[in-house]
Amino acid sequence: MPAQAFAAPAGSDPADVIPGKGTSTPSLVDGIREGVKASGSPADAARGHLADKKSRYRIADPDRDLKAVQSVTTGSNETVRLQQKHRGVDVLGGQYVVRMEKKDGKRVVTGTSGKYFTGLTTGTKPEVGEELAVQRAVGATLAQVAGKKLAVNPKAAASLKGTARGLVVLPRGAGVLTQHVTVRGTDPATGRPVLHEVYVDAKSGYPVLQYSGIKTFTAEKTASASGEVKAAGEGKAPGGPAKHPGVAGSGVKYDGTTVELGLFFDTARGEYVMNDHSRMWDSSKNVISTWDARGKDVSEANGGRWPEGIKEFGSRTPQFDKDATEAGAVDAHWAAGKVYDYYKKVHGRDSLDGRGMAINSLVGLSLSGMPLVNAFWDGTKMLYGGGDEEYKTLSADLDVVGHEMTHGVVENSANLVYAGQSGALNEAIADYFGNAIAVDAAGMSMDDPDAGLLGGNLCRTKTPRQCAFRDLNDGATTSKNFLGVSFATDNGGVHLNSTIFSGALWDIREDLGRTLADRIAYKALTEYMTPLDGFTEGRDAVIAAAKALKVSAKDLNVVKRSFNAHGIVPNWEQAMGVDSDLLLGKLNVYSTKAGAGGGWWATSKSNDDGTEAFSVWAGRTDGKGETKLISPNDGRFHVNPATDGKTVAWAAYSAAGMDVLARPLAGGPVKKLYSTSDTVLDVRVEGGVVAFEKMDVFGARHVGFLRTGDKEPTWADGGKAGTGSAFPSLSGGRLAYAKAYADGDDYRMGVEVLDLRSGERKLMNQLGRPESIGETAINGKYVFWLADEVVDDGQVAVRRSNLDGTGTVDLSKEKGEGALFAQSLTASDEALTVTASLPDPKYHNETMSKLWQFGGANGTDRARVSCNRGEQLSAAAAGGKQVVWIDGTTGYTDLVTRTRPAGNCG
Repeated sequence: MPAQAFAAPAGSDPADVIPGKGTSTPSLVDGIREGVKASGSPADAARGHLADKKSRYRIADPDRDLKAVQSVTTGSNETVRLQQKHRGVDVLGGQYVVRMEKKDGKRVVTGTSGKYFTGLTTGTKPEVGEELAVQRAVGATLAQVAGKKLAVNPKAAASLKGTARGLVVLPRGAGVLTQHVTVRGTDPATGRPVLHEVYVDAKSGYPVLQYSGIKTFTAEKTASASGEVKAAGEGKAPGGPAKHPGVAGSGVKYDGTTVELGLFFDTARGEYVMNDHSRMWDSSKNVISTWDARGKDVSEANGGRWPEGIKEFGSRTPQFDKDATEAGAVDAHWAAGKVYDYYKKVHGRDSLDGRGMAINSLVGLSLSGMPLVNAFWDGTKMLYGGGDEEYKTLSADLDVVGHEMTHGVVENSANLVYAGQSGALNEAIADYFGNAIAVDAAGMSMDDPDAGLLGGNLCRTKTPRQCAFRDLNDGATTSKNFLGVSFATDNGGVHLNSTIFSGALWDIREDLGRTLADRIAYKALTEYMTPLDGFTEGRDAVIAAAKALKVSAKDLNVVKRSFNAHGIVPNWEQAMGVDSDLLLGKLNVYSTKAGAGGGWWATSKSNDDGTEAFSVWAGRTDGKGETKLISPNDGRFHVNPATDGKTVAWAAYSAAGMDVLARPLAGGPVKKLYSTSDTVLDVRVEGGVVAFEKMDVFGARHVGFLRTGDKEPTWADGGKAGTGSAFPSLSGGRLAYAKAYADGDDYRMGVEVLDLRSGERKLMNQLGRPESIGETAINGKYVFWLADEVVDDGQVAVRRSNLDGTGTVDLSKEKGEGALFAQSLTASDEALTVTASLPDPKYHNETMSKLWQFGGANGTDRARVSCNRGEQLSAAAAGGKQVVWIDGTTGYTDLVTRTRPAGNCG
C-alpha cells in the first residue's frame, strides 16, 4: 500500500507500509530514518516516535496505552517491545515493536511492526469475579481433557487447580473482556500433565478461548510398559550448591561418539557432576545442568514444578559410563552446550533469555508408569522422556534439543502465542533453528536428502527417514497441506502446519547459505515478529529483516520466491477447497456442538468478528428456506443445541450459572428446564424428552432427563456420589448412556438403556471389562458405544449391541490394523457415523478427526463421509446417510453436510 495513503506528515516517506488487519495501525513500516529524541530511555524514545507520527499509527496516547516489556540493545541498534493496554488492561497479542539506531549522539527510528488494535471499545469492569472464573476454567479444562470418556471410578477426583492471572482483552472486533486463568494438574483419566491457558468471558463466565501451554516436540506418543512412578512432589528448583573449579570430562553419545563434557567436582557427593560453568563464568547460578529424572513422572516436573530428590548426573571419574549414555544424559548435556554456543557465537545471545539464564535439562521422565516418547519446554527448563523399545530418549538427537531450547528463545523474544497460526509459526522457528544447529554440527550438506529431517536419529532400529517426526524439506504448501483444526486439536495445528513455514525458511537456507539465512531468520524473530503473527506476517517479517541486512536484489527475490513456493502469499486462506455443502458459514464458535433430527439442524453462531455471545440458530438439512434464530441474543452463551425437528434444546452460560433451555421450532417462548452451577456437556431431545449430562469441577458426572411438565430432572444413575453416568442418546423412547457402577469393592463400566415408558433398565453385555466408556448412540434396532479396555494410547473399540443387550460385537476392534482413535458417534436408523482419527505418531492429516460411516451387511465396512482435509467435529446424524458437522477446512468453523459417504479419500 502506498505510504501516502496513510497521510504521513511532510518529510516522512516510508519505503514500505503494510496495513494491519482490522486496525488502523500499520502492521509494518520499514525503510525510514526518522529522527527522535536521543536522550532518555529507548522506550520513551519509541513512544515519542509513535506520538509524533499519530497520523500514521493512529495510536491516541502511546504513553498511556503502551507499556514497555523489553528493550534490547545490540551495538548501535535498539529494539523496543511495547504491550498494548486498553483502559489499563492488557490486550492479548497487542504488541508493537519500534526499531531504532543510536549513533554519534543521534537516534533515528528505522522501522516499526506489530499489532495495535485501534477498534477496541469494550468496557473493563468485569461481572464475573476471579473465583467464578477459576471454577469455570477448571471445569472447561476438565471437560476438554477428560470429557471424552467416563472413567472406571466415579469417586476419583480431578487434580486440577486454577490460578487467576487478571483481566485480559481479547482483540476481537470491539474487544472481549476476559479473566485469564492458568489451569495446572494431571488428567485424572490418563495421568498426563495439564497446563492450560483459559480465557473466561468476564460477562457470562463462558470459556471463550482455551489452549495448552505445554510446548512439545511432537504430538504426544506413549507406549505400554510396566514401571513404578513415585508420587508427585512440590520440590523447588535448585539455587546451586557450592562447586569447585570445573573440569573437562567426557562421555559417549548414543551414536558411539566420545564427546567432551563441562563438569564440576561436587565435594559433598564426591563425584563429577553434569554442571557446566565454563560458558557463563560471570554467574554463580546460571549454569548448564543435566538432571537424573528417571523414576519421576512428567507431571512432577512440568509447568515450573521441580521433582523432589533429583540430582545432577554424577560419576566417580570424569569419564561417564554406559548408564549415562543409555539415560540420554551425555547427549542432553553435550547438546545443551552446543545450542548455547550457537546462539552466543552466531547471534550474540547469552542463553535463552539473552541474559544468561540457567539451562536445566531433566532426562528420563515417564508418564503414569509408561515410557514417555516426547520432549517439552515448560517455560523454565527442558524435559525429556526416557524413550521406549523403539525410541531412544528424545535428548539423543541434537535437533530435538535445539528445537526445545529455541522455544525458550521464542518465548523471550516474539513470544508467539502457542495456538493456531502463531503457534505453528512458533513450532516452525523452533524446527528451523533446531535443524540448522544439528545439520551444521554434523557437517551435513543442505542438499543431503536427510538434511531436513527432525528426530531422524531417535530410533533404535529404523532408518533416519523412517524414524523422523518431521521433514523440513517435505514441500508442504498452504494450498495442499494446511489443515484447519480447533484449538482442542494440536492447539489449532501447531505441529500439523509448521513445515509449511519452516519449509520456506529451509529453502532460503539451502539457496542463500547457512550464515545469511540464519541471520535473517533470527533478526525477523527478535526484531520484527509479535505474539499473534501468522504465516503472512511471518513472511513480511523475514522479507523486512533481509532488507535490513542489505541483501542483494537477487537474494531478496530468493526469499520472496521461497514463500511463494510454499503458498505463503497475501490472502492465501481464501483458497481452501471442500467437498461438502455449506449450511451456515463462519460460525466463530468454540467448544460447542451441533445437532440434527427431523429434517432440521441446530448450531451455535457468533457474529462475523466473534465478539458477540453465541446464539442458537436452526435450519433445514436440505439447505432450503431461511435460518431461524432460536435463542435470545441476551449476552449469555447458548451452546450444544439438539433438535428432533420439532423442538430445539440447548444449554446457556451466564454468570449466575448454566440453564438447560428449550423452544419449539415453530416459535413460542423459551422455556427454562433446569439450572445448575455445574458444566452441561451434552443435550439431547426427542418427543418431549430432554436429556443432558452435567459435570462438576471434581469430575463427577450424571445424566438427567426431563419429560414435558417435569419440574426437576430424573437422574439416570440416581445422582448420588459413588455413581456416574455420561453421554446420553435418545431414540424411540429409549435413553442410552455410559454408566460407572459399584461391583463389590470395585467399579465396573457399562452401557445401560432405559425404556422411558416402562421404566425398565437393561445393561448391555460387554466383550471384556472396559476401563472407560465413550459416547453412546441408539437407533430403533441397536445401541452403539466406544469401549476402552486397554488404557494406553487412546485407541478404542466401536461396539454394538441389540436393544436387549445381546449380540454384542465390535464393528471396529480396539487393537490391530485400522483401529481407531474414536472420540464420538451418532446414529440414524440406516447408518452409524464415528468421529475418529487413525494412528500416526508423526501427526499428519490422518491423526485429525474425520468422519467414518459404517455400513455393509455386518455393519463393519467403513468409508469416509467427507474428504475435506480440515478437522471434522460434532457429527450429527440427520436421517438416512446424511450427516451434519462442524468443519474447519476453510480456516473458519462452518456447519456443513453430505448426504452420502465420499469413499476412501485415497
